[in-house]
Amino acid sequence: MLECRNIAVTERLHAFSTRIAPGSRIHLIGPNGAGKSTLLTRLAGMSRGVGDVLLAGQKLDEIPGPRLARLRGWLCQQLTPASLMPVFQYLSLHQPRNAEPAVLANVIASLCEVLHLSDKLARPVTHLSGGEWQRVRLAAVFVQVWPDVNPDSQLLFLDEPMNSLDVAQQQAVDQLISEFCAAGRSVVISDHDLNHTLHYAHQVWLMSAGCVIATGECSDVMVAEKLTAAYNVPFQIHAMAGRKWIMTVSH
Repeated sequence: MLECRNIAVTERLHAFSTRIAPGSRIHLIGPNGAGKSTLLTRLAGMSRGVGDVLLAGQKLDEIPGPRLARLRGWLCQQLTPASLMPVFQYLSLHQPRNAEPAVLANVIASLCEVLHLSDKLARPVTHLSGGEWQRVRLAAVFVQVWPDVNPDSQLLFLDEPMNSLDVAQQQAVDQLISEFCAAGRSVVISDHDLNHTLHYAHQVWLMSAGCVIATGECSDVMVAEKLTAAYNVPFQIHAMAGRKWIMTVSH
């Protein structure tokens, strides 16, 4: 699906190579300034640097913009609404070309219901709370790549998608991500909630100081020793109520 070969960004990201298989849910973790957003931006084709990113065997830099928008979705960490357009119009800007109107309408209605936006469609995007605007942005990027309306979609890159969301809204986003991956697509997510990563990620990339210092299955990366080394904070992992939980250790 996607392969990167020795990609790097001067003074921000050291050389990194990997492959992403279909159906993968990858969480990118590490302290502030570790390079998570830089790596995501490079993988999504939103920045340039050393090395190559290949999607479906073609270099990302050589894929025309409209085609790239069909292959992958990208949610940046922050975006300020810039006009008074209503939510339904903002969502329409992200609909794939040539989507069947009836199917598209059903997908948008379903996404808005899951994300609790059905009563916000007529509201100007500038009149939304932080959490409402984040959910609108998420709905828009899901519309862009949702398999029912875009059979060409392959990947979704989400930079801290849970920002400003409460627990119920986070669960709704996790539900959509799971459905997207179950359809053979892959998602790469930057995440600051280590327990969220521990409970939901298939694979984890752990970063520190611009380097990806560990990659692999969640159970192999989310161990106290590796997390302590990356965050410079002592961690322990405990089992409670049938699940594992990561906790910091008091000095």
